[in-house]
Amino acid sequence: MHIEPGMLSAAKIVGANAAALSLLASHVPAFLRRPLEWGKALLAAIFFSVFMEFWHQPVGPSELHFIGASAIYFIFGFPATLFGFGIGLTLQGLLFEPQDLGHLAVNSLSLMVPLVAAHAMGGKRLLESGGLASIRWSSVLRFDAVYYSGVVAMVGFWLMLGERATPFADWAVFAAAYLPVVLCEPAISCGLLRALGRLDAGNPLLRVTTLRSPALA
Repeated sequence: MHIEPGMLSAAKIVGANAAALSLLASHVPAFLRRPLEWGKALLAAIFFSVFMEFWHQPVGPSELHFIGASAIYFIFGFPATLFGFGIGLTLQGLLFEPQDLGHLAVNSLSLMVPLVAAHAMGGKRLLESGGLASIRWSSVLRFDAVYYSGVVAMVGFWLMLGERATPFADWAVFAAAYLPVVLCEPAISCGLLRALGRLDAGNPLLRVTTLRSPALA
């Protein structure tokens, strides 16, 4: 999902900055009403940064990343994950890749727009339907399929707007390379959710919904 510096013109980067800020601003009222969300967003950023640094591989015109999106989303919820992506990318830019800060909004949108889509296309219903341990592997697989399809589409969108021509075949190779991630990530996410589902209901930073079911199916 990484877009290399220099790929987009300054005007397009300004537009991406405006879009990212508008998206985040629309969710600020929820954070003001629930200060606990800030703590969850920071934890989501830390989890996200660990996952991102744990495994990343250049493929075609971009990079594959193990994002851990479904685990972070189902543990911390939608608003915290949305802000966590932006905070995490900012920290990574400041600490490891300062040159990427110019594309901070671009890369943030590549993660946040698919999250909005996955949340609207079933994620919200899953969060509201029960506890962490009641979420099935098949549901996580569907969430990840929607999410990573969105990530791949966003990368294609930025490449289409790029100042340098990118062959469609290069993007197709990148898109196909994400399939193993989509198949592996649900298993890891379900393992984390199962472990948290066995905890006694006590930590409000980790609980998104009431933990009811004893195990994942």
